[in-house]
Amino acid sequence: MKRLIERSRSVGEVLRWVTQNPSKVSASHYPIALHKLGQLLQQQQQGQATLNGESRGPGQMLEQPEFQTLCQAIISGCSKFDNFSIVNCLYAAAALGLPGESPLVRVLEDESRSRLGRFNQKDVSMVFSSEANNKALEAIFSSQLFYENRQERFIRSMAEWLPRKAENLTPYTMALIAKYVARHRLREPRLLDTIANFLLKRGEQLDSKVIQKLVFPFSRMNYRPSNHSELFPKLEAILEQKAGSSPLATVNILMSMFQLSHFPQTVLHQVFSPAFITNVMSSPYALIVRRYLSLLDAAVELEFRDYSGPRLDPRYRVLMFEHALTADEANRKYSYKGLVAEALRQLVGEECYRQDEVLPPGYCTDFLLWMNRSGTVLPLSRVPTASKAPSAHTTTSSAAISLRSSVLALTSDLQDFAPVVLSVNDKWHYCQNSDILVGSRAMRDRHLRLLGYCLVQV
Repeated sequence: MKRLIERSRSVGEVLRWVTQNPSKVSASHYPIALHKLGQLLQQQQQGQATLNGESRGPGQMLEQPEFQTLCQAIISGCSKFDNFSIVNCLYAAAALGLPGESPLVRVLEDESRSRLGRFNQKDVSMVFSSEANNKALEAIFSSQLFYENRQERFIRSMAEWLPRKAENLTPYTMALIAKYVARHRLREPRLLDTIANFLLKRGEQLDSKVIQKLVFPFSRMNYRPSNHSELFPKLEAILEQKAGSSPLATVNILMSMFQLSHFPQTVLHQVFSPAFITNVMSSPYALIVRRYLSLLDAAVELEFRDYSGPRLDPRYRVLMFEHALTADEANRKYSYKGLVAEALRQLVGEECYRQDEVLPPGYCTDFLLWMNRSGTVLPLSRVPTASKAPSAHTTTSSAAISLRSSVLALTSDLQDFAPVVLSVNDKWHYCQNSDILVGSRAMRDRHLRLLGYCLVQV
């Protein structure tokens, strides 16, 4: 039967083989028949003259009784089909151009969603390449199986059609897409620009908690959307109105903008105001907001020198991080850091470097060394105390000290000594398949350089 279907030269011939020999047709034959129908229709469109100036699509075939019989056979039996047949039927139906509201497509989509947990990655990718409406996308990106695995084939396909469908998506669905793109560090400009356009058009109607989810992929991928000259001022205006409604979301959005080197002055006036701070201190997320505000305050001092508004009260300044990031700890066994540590131990000795040192305003460094003018790595015992990098563990209470003052103290003997941060950049510090650092890592590097450290990337 497979050979007969594949050798058919017309739509009618395919339909006759399948519908007139039901006892010889198995589940695996249905996707083959649908694929063959798609090929034949494409050939007809390319080889035949158009009717009234329009190409002939699947509409005429849909009306044929034999095709309806084929569809009904698939609908009746699909619950008993194996996963491969279900997936391929759905993929072929999509390629054939069947409308999403057709009974065949609806039944196949429902059956596919009910089996997501049992599909392998190839099956999942094919299913997701076939579904494109709002309800289907919501189901796709809500799937834990899909969320945990990078579906590059689907993402490439989605980058083509998502811009055309974005207006019909709900904010919830777009936020799920943004979350997935950020998790897998997918620096796909067309997807990111689609999210940015969606945000530009609907931002005023959205809750700040939704906005933070849509903004996060930009900073995560260290990517300024093509419409940033319009989008960023729009976000500033929205934050001015909604800053107090969700303080955590507000500082998250600000952090994303700071990582992209955009500093909204008017909003900073609000978040550093006594009213905002008082509101934060009485909330259950007071500590995390204080951490964010402290890093934002440090960034203002280092990068936004023209700012003249209020600053974070020194009483509330804390370190952003007090230890290595969770991602670095979780992936330590996959990191090259262990090899670099062993190499340093053999080359310069353990007394000449510190590992996993946290430096104000709360950045964890892989390795910290001191060198003299001739390029010799010095034992820490030979570095004057005034010139040593201030350890975050001993300066938590003095986090209120001006970072600029810290820089002056740190580099007072710069003619003789230079602090060096040896940075081991593993794959999760970069956007997927790219040499572009993720936004948080890029901002860390900028700040360490501004603080007087010499960065050496490994």
